[in-house]
Amino acid sequence: MRVLFVSSEIYPLTKTGGLADVSAALPAALAELGFDMRLVMPAYPQAIERAERLGRPIRLDGIPGTDEARIVPARTPDSGLPVWLIDCPALYRRLGGPYQDAQGRDWPDNALRFTALAHAAARLSDGDVDPGWRAEVVHANDWQTGLVPLLLMQRGARRPATLFTIHNMAFQGIFGAGLLPKLGVPMDSFSTDGIEFYGKMSFLKAGLRYSDHLTTVSPTYAREILTPEFGYGLEGLLQSRGKHITGILNGADYAVWDPVHDPHLPCQYSAQDMAGKRVCKARLQAELGLAVAADAPILAFLSRITHQKMADLVLDALPALLATGAQFVLLGDGEPELERRFDELGMAYPDQVAVRVGYEEALAHRVQAGADLLLHPSRFEPCGLVPIYALRYGTLPLVRSTGGLADIVTDATPQAIQTGRATGFTFSGLSTTDLVEAVHRALDMFRQPVAWRKLQRTAMVQDFGWAKPAIEYRRLYHELCGRPIPAEALPSPDPAIAAQINGTIGAG
Repeated sequence: MRVLFVSSEIYPLTKTGGLADVSAALPAALAELGFDMRLVMPAYPQAIERAERLGRPIRLDGIPGTDEARIVPARTPDSGLPVWLIDCPALYRRLGGPYQDAQGRDWPDNALRFTALAHAAARLSDGDVDPGWRAEVVHANDWQTGLVPLLLMQRGARRPATLFTIHNMAFQGIFGAGLLPKLGVPMDSFSTDGIEFYGKMSFLKAGLRYSDHLTTVSPTYAREILTPEFGYGLEGLLQSRGKHITGILNGADYAVWDPVHDPHLPCQYSAQDMAGKRVCKARLQAELGLAVAADAPILAFLSRITHQKMADLVLDALPALLATGAQFVLLGDGEPELERRFDELGMAYPDQVAVRVGYEEALAHRVQAGADLLLHPSRFEPCGLVPIYALRYGTLPLVRSTGGLADIVTDATPQAIQTGRATGFTFSGLSTTDLVEAVHRALDMFRQPVAWRKLQRTAMVQDFGWAKPAIEYRRLYHELCGRPIPAEALPSPDPAIAAQINGTIGAG
């Protein structure tokens, strides 16, 4: 089956967050199941630099927002999957990030930039560029690709099936209606039944409205987005599409995120031999200028520094937590005022606090390996790849029980510990007190080395790999195309497993 996977970022070509990791690992897992996967993304400067070139660029006419568009056939440097890079110099070749400039401001022409991606993807899927390859399924991801299902809907019966994955409902790609004539989409789509959203247009709504099926990145989030609290004004549309929504938990690429063979670490280790983790902790403390002390628990924050990630509560809680002798490491960026406050905290506690504003992939791996506890509280969280990675590194996640975090972490209650199911710590409140109490509970456990090591080993053997999610996506792809999965493709002859794989599409 031929599948076109459309994303605004794919690791290692470009990465700002979990979307890039998913867009690399899921297609690779599906390719292992026999799918003919083709990727498409913008040709940002770093993507052009990092991709492995294959062929000469192909001119692409009629793309809104530019008269200079080309398709650059390439391959990803890690998985070797074919990737089409949409090269529009006026739209993508600029300093800064995929969505914002160097000062953290949204690019003012983002509507045109991602409309161009959508038009190019639609053309590629239909064989307009490569007559020898036509997609049977187009899998689009997040608001940046929301126009793809709408554009393909206009092509009638010969179009491929469409699947749209919601990675975060909070980011909707909302733009002024005055841009509509420039986007090359049908004017009659601007209605309450189309892409209109409170007088503006929403790229996310286009994906929700016009795709054949929707997925979210965790089962719990699939249920949450049907409510006003998490639906962001689109819960009515989502409720009407409830039978066409499936929650599939994201996975981890253990070829990249595993301390057994992680090249970024000073020392590898495993659940069976954790001596290397102590080495990684000491090296991390030295690297970041913290006091080198094995008995000082390191609390890590590896998230965007935003209100969503409860960075404000972490700031308020830190003085009390540092008073216990704990250390704190931050790697990330986000809201400038919160960044400034974290920097000030780092200067006030130089031996206990290390703040690195920005993102560095290798350092993220070293922090995962050297930390003891991952602070990942969120007001909402569609999935939570960072806690999944933390589990494998024996860094116990402390999360607020919402969205995918509720699907990932089993709280260390006495019963869960006794039955060997505990993998971290959870809380449900929204106050600084709730967060501090949860951390104190974790620190009490940290001071019990035997119990802590048992929790670490339980966490490290959890399997959140992409094999199971890929099987669920395979089922969706086949049902969207109206054909059964070949018997020889089933992973096991066991009737119960076969029945699960060939089950009907449904919510959750």
